[in-house]
Amino acid sequence: MKATYGLEQARAQLPHIAAEARAGHTSVITRHGKPMAAVVPMSFLRTQQASRMRKGGILALRGTGRHMWPEGAGQTVADMRDEWQT
Repeated sequence: MKATYGLEQARAQLPHIAAEARAGHTSVITRHGKPMAAVVPMSFLRTQQASRMRKGGILALRGTGRHMWPEGAGQTVADMRDEWQT
């Protein structure tokens, strides 16, 4: 089920829209009749993010990488960045 709300109506109905999302329903918010945002269930968002991660790309590399590098590697990376910028 997908409901559509005008911006002002969505503002007034936000608790209801959030409850609908929690129940698994998507709502589209429009402005002057044009879609501008969607409120989706968290399960949908997590599925989309997992799909992007499986496909690879730069998003698959996100994170700090903490504990992956030996002590002092930060300086090596900084030196390499300096080389690339010159």
